[in-house]
Amino acid sequence: MTDDTSPSRRDVFRGMAAGGIASGIASMVAAPAVAQAVPGQIGAAPVLSNPQDRFPKPPFEMQSQPWPALQSKMTPVPDCGEQSYKGSGRLTGRKALITGGDSGIGRAAAIAYAREGADVTINYYPSEEPDAQDVADLIRKAGRKAVLIPGDIREESFCKSLVEQAARQLGGLDILVSNAAYQHAQKSILDISTEQLDQTMKTNVYAMFWIVKAALPHMPAGAAIVCTSSINAQRPSESILDYACTKAAIAIFVRGLAKQVIGQGIRVNGVAPGPFWTPLQVGGGQTAEGLKHFGEQTPMGRPGQPVELASVYVELAAATSSYTTGQIYGETGGVGWP
Repeated sequence: MTDDTSPSRRDVFRGMAAGGIASGIASMVAAPAVAQAVPGQIGAAPVLSNPQDRFPKPPFEMQSQPWPALQSKMTPVPDCGEQSYKGSGRLTGRKALITGGDSGIGRAAAIAYAREGADVTINYYPSEEPDAQDVADLIRKAGRKAVLIPGDIREESFCKSLVEQAARQLGGLDILVSNAAYQHAQKSILDISTEQLDQTMKTNVYAMFWIVKAALPHMPAGAAIVCTSSINAQRPSESILDYACTKAAIAIFVRGLAKQVIGQGIRVNGVAPGPFWTPLQVGGGQTAEGLKHFGEQTPMGRPGQPVELASVYVELAAATSSYTTGQIYGETGGVGWP
């Protein structure tokens, strides 16, 4: 008889792999400025505090914005590490391209990468310019180069141009974060139009293929690709069926591509967030009721904030993770992965 309370070999190895992430987090909280933070303060990273109480909990106020939404207009505004993330030189001299880098998870990665020593190009939809300018200012304040390239990644020609521009203006490319996504909640498959399906697939899957294909010729041995999947790849929500399909495709893409390109010395990994408080949610990604109670169903009792993913994206890009490829790192607030 199998003892369900005993950890499996898979769980043991996942725990060992997570040690690298833990060391990255430890380097953040060891910084004196962070150690002095007030426990429970939004944006702070206190040495010890109850993680359930660190950030806002539902119920959230009713709100919506036209797609694509601006995080600067959300209530509460997502925390992407603007005040709390402290770098330690883990990505010194690196050159990164991040899609969807103006807000949410992509913004958190951009801030963290810059403070770890990387120059950063961010891509975003043109109407997201205000958020993008904020990120550029934060990157430059970290002493790094910021390149802003707005455009629609649903167009293959733009995806190719995006990579060429990024590599040229950065003087190379050795980190690619494929993060931009589209999500629109519908209660039934009968409500998902062909136009919506097309937008979801092109933004989340086609663009990833096009951008990775364009980037690979520029990427040297030691480079890293990180793709944003989702808990929906394994535990799909009934209201975002088309989105869940794309996130499952991303997880398979990561695992397959990792085998293809390791011969070139390039690592490929993915991150599978659970519910995270980002503009994706208020721009049509949740139903009104879903938004009000967003994250409530997790053991943590709240959604994650983008800053809580920053160290994961750093870890997967850093040279210290040289044996990590083809992995999907779940960050789900206790729901589990897979």
